[in-house]
Amino acid sequence: MQAGIFAKTFPGSDPLAVLKQVRDAGFSAAQFNLACAGLDPVPAAVPGSVSCSLRSAAEASSVSLPALSGTCNLAHPDVDLRHDGVTRLRGVISCAAAAGIPMVTLCTGSRNAADQWAPHPDNSSPEAWADMRACMAQLAEMAEGAGVVLGIEPEQANVVREVSDALRLARELQTDRLRIILDPANLFETGTPAEVRETVARAVAEAAPMLGLAHAKDRSPEGAVVPPGEGAVDFPDFVLRLAAAGYEGALVTHGITLDEVPRTARRMEAWLA
Repeated sequence: MQAGIFAKTFPGSDPLAVLKQVRDAGFSAAQFNLACAGLDPVPAAVPGSVSCSLRSAAEASSVSLPALSGTCNLAHPDVDLRHDGVTRLRGVISCAAAAGIPMVTLCTGSRNAADQWAPHPDNSSPEAWADMRACMAQLAEMAEGAGVVLGIEPEQANVVREVSDALRLARELQTDRLRIILDPANLFETGTPAEVRETVARAVAEAAPMLGLAHAKDRSPEGAVVPPGEGAVDFPDFVLRLAAAGYEGALVTHGITLDEVPRTARRMEAWLA
C-alpha cells in the first residue's frame, strides 16, 4: 500500500506544482481533482491538453494517480441537473482514460438540493434509488467504453449508505465497472472505538470483492471529523484488514488542513510500514 492524499489539499492550479507538493509532503499517490489543473472539478469540457499534463506531471513528480475526482449529485431532485452532471462526467471519464488514471470517483448523491454530502429523508426512497441508478447505468456504459472503473463511496448522508448498497447497485446494473471506495469515517456517525472497529472490520470483509480504493478520514466518538489517528478509527487494524483482504492500492487521506499534513504523513508512514 502507498500513502496518498487528495491533491486539492495543496494550493495551485498547475498539476506538476501541486504534485511536487504532494511528493515533498511524503506521499507517493494522489487522488487528483481537476481544480488542481485550473478547471471546475466537473467542468463542462476538458481540453485534451489536460490529460497530457496530468500524465507528464505524474511521471515527473513520481506521484501515482489512482483516481480522478468526478463528484456531482447523481440523486439531485432536479432531473435536468442530474442529466447535466452525467454529460459533464463524460469529459472527466475521457480525461482519466487518456491520462492513464484507472478510476473516476463519484458521489451517489442526496435529495438535498443544496449539498450532495448532506442527508435528506428521501434518500432512502425507491425514487431516489431509481434516479441514481439510471445515472450510474449511463456512466457505467461510458466507463466500459473508456476502459476505466467508477468508484462509489458508502456515505451515511447519501443514497448508497452501506457497502451492501454498493454491492446491490453492481448486481442490478450487471456491470464490472463499479468499485467500492472504503472510508472508515463514513461508516458510522458516532461510536466507541470498539464499536467502530467492529463496524469497519465487517465493512472491509464485505467490500473485499469490489474494493477499489481506501480513504483515511477519522471521526471522534461524538462524530466530529478529525485528522486520521485522532479519533475512534483504529487505523493500524484497518490497514491490516485491508492487506488481509488483498488490497494493494493507495490509502488516501483527505479532510485535513495544510497544518495537519505533516503529522498525518508521519502516522500513515508508520501504519503502512
